[in-house]
Amino acid sequence: MTRFVLIPGLLCTGDLFAAQVEPLSRHGSVVVADTTRDDMIDAMAERLLDAARGEPLALVGLSMGGYVALAAARRAPDRVARLALLDTSARPDTPEASETRRRLIALAEAGRFAEVDDVLWHRLVAPDRLGDEDLRRRVVAMADEIGPETFVRQQRAIMARADQRPFLPQIEIPTLVLVGESDVITPPEVAEEMAEAIEWATLTRVPACGHLATLERPERVNAALEAWLAAT
Repeated sequence: MTRFVLIPGLLCTGDLFAAQVEPLSRHGSVVVADTTRDDMIDAMAERLLDAARGEPLALVGLSMGGYVALAAARRAPDRVARLALLDTSARPDTPEASETRRRLIALAEAGRFAEVDDVLWHRLVAPDRLGDEDLRRRVVAMADEIGPETFVRQQRAIMARADQRPFLPQIEIPTLVLVGESDVITPPEVAEEMAEAIEWATLTRVPACGHLATLERPERVNAALEAWLAAT
C-alpha cells in the first residue's frame, strides 16, 4: 500500500491539506510530516524518511514542503514512488528573499509575531482572496499553532536550502508540478522550469489562485492529484 506523506509549508500545519486527506485516503494511508523540529531542509527530509519506513511513499509538498519532498526523493530515490510539488521551487533562496526572511525573523524574535502574519498574508493568496476572512482565520490559526520559535527554525532552513535543480533530471517517477497563476512567492515560471527538467512531470496551472493552492482552490488541486495517481 502507498503511504501519502503530506508536507506542510512555512507556518503551516496539517490543516493546509484538510481537503486532500479524504480523497487520498481512498488510495492509501495518509500522514502529515513533522517539519517543526529541524532547522535544515535535509534534516526534515531525513525525519520524514525515518518515520515512514517499509512502504513506498508518495510525497505531496507545498512550498517549503516541496523543498523537503525534493530532498527526500534525492536522498532515497528507491523509496519514493510519486512526487507532487505544489507552489514550490527547486531554486535556492535569493539574496533578496533571504533579507526579507531576516527581517521577519527579527520581528518574531522581538515579540512582534502578529506583524509577520500581516506581512505574509498579502503575498500568500490571490488578490481576490485578500478579503476572505474565513481563509485568513485558518492561515492565522496555523501560524499561531506553529509559533515564533518554530517559524524562525523554518526560515533558517529555507534560507540555507540547496539548489536542487541539478537533481531534477534524475527524477523518473510520476510527478505533479502545480502552481497558482497568481503565486508571487514561487511564480509559474519557476514551476515551468521544474516541469521541463523532470521527464515524467505534468504541469498544472490553477487560475485565480495564489501560493496556498490546497486552501484556495482545493477542488482543482484534488482533480490534479487524481490525474497524478492515474499516471503510470
